[in-house]
Amino acid sequence: MPKTILITGAGSGFGEAAAIGMAKNGHDVIATAQISPQVTPLREKAKALGLSNLRVEKLDLADPYDVAHAQSWDVDVLWNNAGIGESGPVFEIPLDLVRRNYEVNVFLPLALTQGFVSKWITAKKRAKVVFTSSMGGLFTPANWGTYVSTKHALESIAEAMQQELAPYGIKVQTINPGAFYTGYNETMADTPFRWLDDSKNFTKRASLRAEFDAFLSAPDGHLDAREMVERMIEIVPADEGKFRNVVPRAVEDMLKAHQIAAWENKI
Repeated sequence: MPKTILITGAGSGFGEAAAIGMAKNGHDVIATAQISPQVTPLREKAKALGLSNLRVEKLDLADPYDVAHAQSWDVDVLWNNAGIGESGPVFEIPLDLVRRNYEVNVFLPLALTQGFVSKWITAKKRAKVVFTSSMGGLFTPANWGTYVSTKHALESIAEAMQQELAPYGIKVQTINPGAFYTGYNETMADTPFRWLDDSKNFTKRASLRAEFDAFLSAPDGHLDAREMVERMIEIVPADEGKFRNVVPRAVEDMLKAHQIAAWENKI
C-alpha cells in the first residue's frame, strides 16, 4: 500500500536517491533539504523524471518555523535521515563541536519525532519512525568517536522508543549503513583540519590525514552506495522487518564479532 513518507536530509546522498526510488515505487514522498539551494534542483529533477508524487520542501531542523510547518503535514512514515559528522581525536576536539554534533544528530531529530508521535497517538494513527544510524552506532573506531557516539545515542533512543510506542501501533526502525561512498565520510574526514594545530595539539595533521586516507581508500571504506539505496527503498515503507538493518552483510558480521570480542577487551 502506498505510504506518505517524510525524509529529512534528502538534498543529497542516500536521502535524495532513496526519495526518488520510493517515489518511483508509487509512494508519496516529501523530500526535505536543509538549505534552499538544494530544493529547486531536486524539484527540477523530480519534474524531469515525471514524479508528481515527489514533493520537495525546505526543512532546517534548527528553524522552529520550518519544524512547525513540517509537523502540519500528514505522513505515515518519518525518516530521520539528516545529520552531520565531526571527526578527530575525542581527547582534543573542541567541545562546542561535540555539542553541535549532538544537537543536529540527536536533539533536533528527537524533537521532530516527538511532535509527530504526539499527533499520531492523539489521532490513533498507526505510523512508523525510521532513524538513519550507522555501522558506527554499534562500534567505535579511533578518531571517529564524536560522530559515532551520536549514533550510539540514536540507537538507545530508537530501542527505547520501539518498546514505548508499540502499544500505540507505532513502529520504530534503524538503518545502519557501512562505509558507502556518498561523499559524506570523505567530507567528515576533513572536519578536524579546520581546528587541528600542530603547535598546540598532540595529534598531528599529517598522521591523521594518512590514517583517514588509508581507511577511506580500503575496499570496505568506499562501498557502492547503490546497494544501500536499494535496501533503504525496501526498508523505509515496509510494515514488517527487522528493528536494526545493517548493510552490507559483511559489515553486520564484523559488528557482531566486534561486540563479542568487546567482552574480552582489556585495558
